[in-house]
Amino acid sequence: MTETTGFRWFRRLTLGFLAAFTLLPLYVLATTSVKPLEDVRGMFTWLPERVTFAPYVDMWSTIPLARYLANSLVVTVSATALALVVAILAAYPLARLRFRGERVFAMTVLSTQMFPGILFLLPLFLLFVRTEDLLGVELTGTYHGLVITYLTFALPFSIWMLASHFSAIPEGLEEAAMIDGTGRLGALVRVVLPVARPGIIAVGVFAFVTAWGEVLFASVLTDDRTRTLSIGLKLYTSQVDTRWNELLAASLTVSLPVLVAFLLVQRHLVSGLSAGAVK
Repeated sequence: MTETTGFRWFRRLTLGFLAAFTLLPLYVLATTSVKPLEDVRGMFTWLPERVTFAPYVDMWSTIPLARYLANSLVVTVSATALALVVAILAAYPLARLRFRGERVFAMTVLSTQMFPGILFLLPLFLLFVRTEDLLGVELTGTYHGLVITYLTFALPFSIWMLASHFSAIPEGLEEAAMIDGTGRLGALVRVVLPVARPGIIAVGVFAFVTAWGEVLFASVLTDDRTRTLSIGLKLYTSQVDTRWNELLAASLTVSLPVLVAFLLVQRHLVSGLSAGAVK
């Protein structure tokens, strides 16, 4: 179908508006982060009158930003890796095997996405405290407590997406491998996982981004030693002052690794989501 001139201009204007709507906040964030604090508190200007990179240096000493960054990396990477392993082991039988209660299990996994996270905050906290009292395993204020929390929230979507992706892979590939003497687990590792790599990467990105920016549970389940970035950034604001330029500089800095990782796997991410939507 030939694109008309009116539709072409409508498409250009719409895309231009969406691009401006997305890029303008990033521009304000970047320019404000290189302004002196006195200029930030004054009248807003689109172009900085004075440029300084001191906020990018001072932000590391104003709060222990490096420790918060390390905490976020430990928790996020651990939760993502565990979510992928558990999701693969749960999604593959769901896609390939037939067992009693299969449909109930699948619908139960999907239905957990209907409930808001705040609904589980108090019950989960009480469960962790009770576990500490009974078993002596400390879960609040620790890395593994937060990893378990993020794992439980990433798993339902991860299982559902990977099950759809595995179902789209022809079973003949596994059957050929098993005829050659490879078992079911060997076929999964040697045949299915390489083919399903785009879907696995898409699920990994979802789990990583979800855990990286989570605030609600991190504000309750962490302490000064295990505080993550999403909570630590609030410390640039005190009762008497707010270091806006350092806050925006830190926000931009800690967002770059996620942005770079997303751009590197973007091709696989689109392929994975497209394959998952086919089911």
